[in-house]
Amino acid sequence: MKKIILRLEGEWREVKDLASEAVINGFNHFIVRSEQIPRVKDFGNLHLYSYNDEHHPEFLIKKISDRRNIEITNYSKFGYEIPIKDKKDEETIIKLSEKSPDFIITRAEDWMIIPLENLIANLHNKSVELYADVKDIKEVPLALEILEIGTDGVVFTPKTIDDILDLKDIIKEEKHIKLSKAKIVDKKEVGSGDRVCIDTCSLLDLGEGMLIGSQSRGLFLIHAETIETEFVSSRPFRVNAGSVSAYILLPSGKTQYLSEIETGNEVLIVNNEGNCRNAIVGRSKIENRPMMLIKAKINDDIIKIIVQNAETIRLVRMNGEPISISRLEVGDEILVYYQKGGRHFGTLIDETIIEK
Repeated sequence: MKKIILRLEGEWREVKDLASEAVINGFNHFIVRSEQIPRVKDFGNLHLYSYNDEHHPEFLIKKISDRRNIEITNYSKFGYEIPIKDKKDEETIIKLSEKSPDFIITRAEDWMIIPLENLIANLHNKSVELYADVKDIKEVPLALEILEIGTDGVVFTPKTIDDILDLKDIIKEEKHIKLSKAKIVDKKEVGSGDRVCIDTCSLLDLGEGMLIGSQSRGLFLIHAETIETEFVSSRPFRVNAGSVSAYILLPSGKTQYLSEIETGNEVLIVNNEGNCRNAIVGRSKIENRPMMLIKAKINDDIIKIIVQNAETIRLVRMNGEPISISRLEVGDEILVYYQKGGRHFGTLIDETIIEK
């Protein structure tokens, strides 16, 4: 999930009101003055950032005011903050990424889009996270969408409680992805294999599921077990996802192998209209079961998935209706999430990778 970091400024009374409202609305990453850390910690399990380590914030921020004098720190979790005033600042940020920071916060003084595009292109395959320090709440969606990948998060300074409520609405609107139509071209039994069943801490609705696929560029909408039959009770918290080697799309926009999903992870729930929400994994079960290969065609590309061969496994038709794989026929149209490009450690990149 993309990080939303709130910079809380002012005297304690102002910070207290903003922090309280932010926590109520689901925000838990704050930049605060060091002396306010002990008080802010009383609001619960928060991720706190500060510019000095006096009260032991989780993350230490080192400001870079002179690119010729870059201070090194031994703090366990740290990042740099540096504005972009010219091309040399952009180059400095790329060099800073090689010093193993957890994150880099940057703000473009004049131009915003081009510098961030350049940085995203250069840093997307590195472990460092890039956060855009936005001046206005209207810049939040832009920063999160640049080059489709977007920055890993934004830093925003709310002045009023209304700013926090507006930010929540914007983030809610951003949780939408475009699903596409694919046509079934083949299905066949392939023998036994290990499959992953994901039980979440949420109840899923009709039309909801997870995006899973054998190739990262093409993910099938696998429907949750929300449908009750005379033979099987519904399990609306569950998605019988697919083989251990399949990819699942996460809230961060990255993919992960199903075999790596475990209790406490966040997964992305998607409905037939592309609306998204997050859910916490309650448990992940890996069991040996008979498996089925399904192939679908989108444009001129064939995408695939291997799932358990069972009547309770369902894909989703274009109208949102779930269809059991046992009833699936060649020519049926189903919903998928399709993106060109390869992935490097789960992150979409503009690179030719052949997956068969």
